[in-house]
Amino acid sequence: MTTNNDVKDKNVEEQPIIEVKDLKKYFPIKSGVIQRTVGHVKAVDGISFSINKGSTMGLVGESGCGKSTAGRTILRLLEKTSGNVYFKGEDVFAVNKKRLRELRPKMQIIFQDPYSSLSPRLPVGEIIGEAVRQHKIVSDAEYNDYIDDIMNNCGLMPYHKDRYPHEFSGGQRQRICIARALALNPEFIVCDEPVSALDVSIQAQIINLLMDLQEKYNLTYLFISHDLSVVEHISDTVAVMYLGNIVEYGKKEDIFSNPLHPYTEALFSAIPVPDPNYKMKRIVLSGALPSPANPPSGCKFHTRCPKRMEICSKVAPTPIEMEKDHYVVCHLYNKETENEPEVKEEENVQ
Repeated sequence: MTTNNDVKDKNVEEQPIIEVKDLKKYFPIKSGVIQRTVGHVKAVDGISFSINKGSTMGLVGESGCGKSTAGRTILRLLEKTSGNVYFKGEDVFAVNKKRLRELRPKMQIIFQDPYSSLSPRLPVGEIIGEAVRQHKIVSDAEYNDYIDDIMNNCGLMPYHKDRYPHEFSGGQRQRICIARALALNPEFIVCDEPVSALDVSIQAQIINLLMDLQEKYNLTYLFISHDLSVVEHISDTVAVMYLGNIVEYGKKEDIFSNPLHPYTEALFSAIPVPDPNYKMKRIVLSGALPSPANPPSGCKFHTRCPKRMEICSKVAPTPIEMEKDHYVVCHLYNKETENEPEVKEEENVQ
């Protein structure tokens, strides 16, 4: 018997469609009458990963860790500070405007808020088809049938074309956003928390829709979310982000069965368990999230880490491959520092 996961695995090609190398995105802080730059908000501070064609990478972390900024910078909706992004081997930031326009249909985004991301002045058919006309995806003779087919694949009816966004529910609006992205025949889609603004029952429908479309069109997703249960359901690989850096990366099964970084352990301890008799061992992090404009020295997580050592505040850790394709950025797993004295060892469990 073949399951959906089996089919999905067969569609995954062992070659990266997206490669991100040491990507940084800083926003200037300006002050004074002449608006002099006095500092930078380090929203994305040197991240690296790759996504194979036909697969889904989940990007998780607290609000403000830089997930959405990373997604938009990868698509060149924001200009990078440094680093490289390769789409099918081509440097996205090195191409000219003409070539970038040719690449745009292949790299799309589904925004978080289905209310503000749709123009209230355009009917749904025009919202979905506007870019199709601009990029000449199909001929004028095929246009109406093409839009009807896209809407049908996303759970929308042809008569919806003449209606406006305010006439739809939140779940239907997100389907419109998905249809708008799908209409350009993309290969890679950034899903920027696409279900966070929806009810739980509607979330499941949208997630299943995204998985069905991925199987049908062999799409590649970067799925940004703070909902770990959703990420576990849809992802093939997972990257955990903290204050602009990726602290752990690996296959979904490895990350969820064996979280290594103290921050990953704290995140996963908050996942609710559907058993009223289960005693949750919640790890509560002390302190507040540091400002990305003035991040701590050394390991950025050391100010909140219950397992921090003396070296953590002085030296930034480097990625360590603990098992095949499972990387963690933490001094705890560095053999050269494993005998360092710990500043604090506490459980913080409740």
